[in-house]
Amino acid sequence: MPELPKDLDEAIAQAKTATKAALEDGYRLVQVEIGIPELKVQPIAEEFLPIFEDLFGDRFKVYFPDAGAAALARRDWGERPYIIRGLSEPKGQMQPEDEGFLFVEPSAVEVNTLEKMCEQAGDRPTVILLPKLENVAIIGIGLAGRQLRERFLSTIESCYYIQPSEGYAVFRCYPSPWQVWLENGDTYELISETATKPVGDDLERLITQATSPAEKSPEEDTHKPLAAPKKPGLMTNMKRFLRALSQ
Repeated sequence: MPELPKDLDEAIAQAKTATKAALEDGYRLVQVEIGIPELKVQPIAEEFLPIFEDLFGDRFKVYFPDAGAAALARRDWGERPYIIRGLSEPKGQMQPEDEGFLFVEPSAVEVNTLEKMCEQAGDRPTVILLPKLENVAIIGIGLAGRQLRERFLSTIESCYYIQPSEGYAVFRCYPSPWQVWLENGDTYELISETATKPVGDDLERLITQATSPAEKSPEEDTHKPLAAPKKPGLMTNMKRFLRALSQ
């Protein structure tokens, strides 16, 4: 069973392994999410290039939200045999010979372009890395927003996800199920595993059940369930992890 990462390097390694596993299992539209602000995206994207190079050689394309971000990547990564462009750049148009695509940090501003390009990609492997697609103010909470989620966002397989929050963390590393880890002193305890991502009322209910002592009968007291797995020292490691993300 995968555990919460101790640092950014471990998170990236987990994410790369999960991405390869999902693609090898036949998923064609997957995403990697590390829900931490101030994350430096370009170096993480560079870590994912070998996955595509191993699978597709030079027959893939890398897309950034705009031409400026793509130009910085080309400068910092040096000469590459494959195309690195902004989403709307004419020189970055998809071609029939392309075998895979990596989209780096697309936001809700680009979601319509992203959707069209993913449709064009068809069954060719596509990875969305560190997206920012759930901006309600842009996508909307009405019919259009709901249709977008049902039509496109819901079709994306989240192969890696980590979201530390106040007192808990939501985590998924494909092919394992979604997990909720609860802070308990200097450790985190696994309190839930579900097939789908726990959100909203479902997530709140899981946390409430884990933190609210329930009245037990004498029979229940004599047959206590096994404690959830713990990872000693994880709180310290997570603090280091959060600090590493802003360096």
